[in-house]
Amino acid sequence: MDPVTTAIIAALSAAASGATTEVAQKAILDSYDGLKELLKKKFGTESDVVDAVDKLETKPDSDGRQKVLEEELSAAGAPADADIIRVATALLEQIRTLPGGTQPVQIAQGTGIAQAAGNSAATVTFHGSPPLKND
Repeated sequence: MDPVTTAIIAALSAAASGATTEVAQKAILDSYDGLKELLKKKFGTESDVVDAVDKLETKPDSDGRQKVLEEELSAAGAPADADIIRVATALLEQIRTLPGGTQPVQIAQGTGIAQAAGNSAATVTFHGSPPLKND
């Protein structure tokens, strides 16, 4: 996942977690607002990028909305824009300084995928034979 998408998701998660102090939360929200304003300036207030950010704000845990945001940012060239990368990286660094730092963000697609974070483990068990592909 590109740093811009990661920064937006991490900021929304940090703001929603309630695990930060009021001052830290305000600082993160101010930095997040700065990133969002930069996206509006670069791509327009009615752009698909800004629309994807707005929709993710209403459901920050939605994998689908996170994926749409990543696609829109990529299509607009945001992950290659030096100004956007600079602001997103600064936001991520700010979040990393919080107690607990950043929470890992994982996205996986496919069949038989197990994901784990930290000191946890994940397994996948199949019962029976997988379906055969028709070539």
